[in-house]
Formats: sequence, C-alpha cells, structure tokens
Amino acid sequence: MANLKSLAKDTAIYGMSSIVGRFLNYLLVPIYTAKLSAASGGYGVITNLYAYTALLLVILTYGMETTFFRYANKSDEDPTKVYSTILLSVGFTSLLFIALVLIFISPISSFMGYSDHPSYVWVMAMTVALDAFQCIPFAYLRYKKRPIKFAALKLLFIVMNILLNVIFFIVLPVMYKSNPDVIGKIYDPTVGAGYAFYINLFCTGSITFCFYKEFTGFKYVFDKALMKRMMSYSWPILVLGIAGILNQTADRILFPYIYKNSDVNTQLGIYGAASKIAMIMALITQAFRYAYEPFVFGKARENNNKETYAKVMKYFVIFTLFAYLMVIGYMDILKFIIGRDYWDGLRVVPIVMIGTIMYGIYFNLSFWYKLIDKTIWGAYFSGVGCTVLIISNIIFVPRYGYMACAWSGVTGYGTAMILSYFVGQKMYRINYPLGEMAKYLGLAIVLNVAMSFVNDGLSNIPAILINTLLILIFAAYIVKKDFPLNTLPVIGKYFKK
Repeated sequence: MANLKSLAKDTAIYGMSSIVGRFLNYLLVPIYTAKLSAASGGYGVITNLYAYTALLLVILTYGMETTFFRYANKSDEDPTKVYSTILLSVGFTSLLFIALVLIFISPISSFMGYSDHPSYVWVMAMTVALDAFQCIPFAYLRYKKRPIKFAALKLLFIVMNILLNVIFFIVLPVMYKSNPDVIGKIYDPTVGAGYAFYINLFCTGSITFCFYKEFTGFKYVFDKALMKRMMSYSWPILVLGIAGILNQTADRILFPYIYKNSDVNTQLGIYGAASKIAMIMALITQAFRYAYEPFVFGKARENNNKETYAKVMKYFVIFTLFAYLMVIGYMDILKFIIGRDYWDGLRVVPIVMIGTIMYGIYFNLSFWYKLIDKTIWGAYFSGVGCTVLIISNIIFVPRYGYMACAWSGVTGYGTAMILSYFVGQKMYRINYPLGEMAKYLGLAIVLNVAMSFVNDGLSNIPAILINTLLILIFAAYIVKKDFPLNTLPVIGKYFKK
C-alpha cells in the first residue's frame, strides 16, 4: 500500500502538470480554430506537421528514456555514467538530424507538400531535435524524484507558448488593422499558421537553458561498451516506440496522401480539432507513464511486485472509464473548446477515447518484457498493431474519411493490447482482477448507452443534469467497491464509524 501511495503522489504531481498544462494548451485550440477557419486548412497543416513531430521525437530519442531508467537502476552500473553517455549520444544525433534537414530542405519540404513553406519544415526539425535532447534531463529529474521541477518546467513552456500565441494570433492582428506601418515590422498576417511553429521553437529553446544544473556538476564520459549494451536493450524499444507513435499519428501523416478530395486540409483540421477533446485520456496515460516507469523499475526486485502491478492495472481502468464518462456526459460544454465549423468532428471523440484507453492498458501490460529484458516482444506487438492500423487507414479512409482514422486507431491499439496480454500471461504471469474490471466496464457501457439516449432526446441543460446523475452512479460504485470514504486521506476521518 505504501508503494501505491508513493505512485499516486508522483502521478498526482506529474498529472497536475500534464492536466493543467494540457488544459492551458487547450486555450490554443479555440484560438487556432477561431483564427484559422476549417475551410482555410490552416489547422490541418498544424495537425499534419505535429504528427510528423511526434514520430520524429520517438526516433531521435531511440528508446533512451526507458533505457536510462533500466540501467541507472542496475546495481552494477554507475547512474552518472549512464546519464552522461546517453546525454552525449542523444545530443550528437539531434545535431546531426538538424544538419541533414538543413542540407536537404528543398526535397524534404517538397515531399511533405510544403514546398511553398520550407521554413515550416526546418523550424519543426529544430524544435523536435531540441525536444529529443531535453527528454534525457527530464528523465533524469524523474529518476531523482524531482517531480516539482519537472512539472514547473513543463508548465513554464506552456505558459510562454500560450502568451506568445495570444499576442501573435489575437493582439497583434487587431493592432495591425489600425497601425499596419508600425506593427508590420514585427507581424506579418500572411504568415498565418507559421507563427505556431516559430513560437514553439522559441519556447523549446528557452527551456533548454533551465537545465543548467542537470548539465553540470559531473564529468562527461562516453562509455562505448556501456552504449553498446544499452543499444542492444533500446533498439527494440525504438521499434516499439515507432510502431506505438504511428498508432497515434499515422492517420494524420497518411491522410493527405490517401484522401483524394480537394478539402484534405479542411477534413484533417476538423479531425485534429475534435480529437483534442478526447485528449483527457492521453493526459491520464501520460501522467501515469511518467510516474509508473521509474516506479516499476525501482520496485522490480520486490517479491510482491506482481500483486502491485495487478492492482495498478485495475485502478487505471477504473479512472480512465470514469474520465470517459465525464467527457461524454459534458460534451455539450466541452465542444465549445473548438470553433463551430469544427463541430462535425465531435462524433470521433468517444472512438478516439476508447482507442486511448486501450493504449493505456497496453502500456500497463508492456512491463513484463521490459523487466525480463525481452523488449523485442514489444516491437512485435506494436509492429503488428501498427500494421493493422495502417492497412485499415489505407483501405477505409478514401471511402469514410476521418471516421476511418478513429476506428483504425481502435483496431491497432486493440490488436497490440490483446497480443501483449496473452503472450505476457505465458512469459510473466500476473493475475489481473479481470472479473472486477469487467464489472466496471459493464457499468460504464450501460451508462454510456443511457447518455447517448439522453443527449439525443433532451436539450443541453436537462441532458447535462441527467448525465451528472449517471456519472455520480459510477462514482458511487467506485466508492462502494474500492475506495470507501473512511479510508481516504484528509476527509476520511469524518466518515469513520
């Protein structure tokens, strides 16, 4: 129980930075969708390029975050030497990536469909290279149990990003209309979506300077033998990561190539904007991952670790289902995050959330092969799942548009999840409480169906009130079965018998 409380505490801090940060970042969505209409395709460009960025970030870190935790926690390895070697390696490959993009900027931008805006491509390249390099000191903060600084830096980036976006997408355009000669020296209305990329690069570069203490105070050493051992561990994680991120971004990358209608950026923008509402699941999964990864490797030598992993899986399922019902229940409020001309895409929200829940479960299941140093299994599972997703997109997107993207994500995540579970039970058996989790899932399905009838048959306010009652039913079931009020911290004393 002490282990679970420690995990919950760190998850709360990481989660607060992620949830508050993403909430603040949501402010960019109404800005972009208000200032960049769906018809203009501007938000479609942002959606497409950020999908490339997510994929490149995985490639440029090549599994070194997880590898760092694994080797830094080995009794026969020097954590400082592990950190130094990985930091130098990722730093070098990031610089090499920037150089190659700048050298071949013309053919790369043409291939991506941005020959008229090559600056979008090189700015994106520099940003993702800096992000990849920063992943290592961020991992070091997690290893050192410093979630406060981790969270502070994440939030600092987001606050800077939002402020600059407000200035360049709202304040300066208004000032430009009344005084174009003066404001025109720092603002060009023709840049449009490009400001999103320039601002991101500036903010990412600024955060790098905040890692002064993580870059100093030790001797830099690059241990070739150590790096060779770590690469043998990390390359399957790289394959796993590529397949995993393609499960999340392949639809946004492939869409312009396989969707044949002329409104490709419009449709991609609608899908990307609506998917933002579903990102509450990504927040929970990401916060959980930040805390759970070092937790698992740190507790790997304890005898009761399998029981702990089983309980964590159960709690993860409970709270992601609760979050799912919250989003569905308050969709009539959450939809105002995006512009009205993007509302057609709201039908993908529940589908995207289901896929993300499956991804979170798959992440929970993935630790068995990491703990026994058989990471190649992760490459197999994610590779098969990614293949299923890509094939589904290629077959169905030309006919069904972005709805096929959402359902393809479910098929890809679901495939990887099922494979990992059944193989894992043979290789590293964990007795997950499947019956208890099934009861929560069954109740969530019943309440979700009820909400769909309520949302279709009633106006906004009555629907929200009834949905709130349905959500409280799920919350009451949680309290009754797993979290009695008298066991909760702080308030528990008021409910003791």
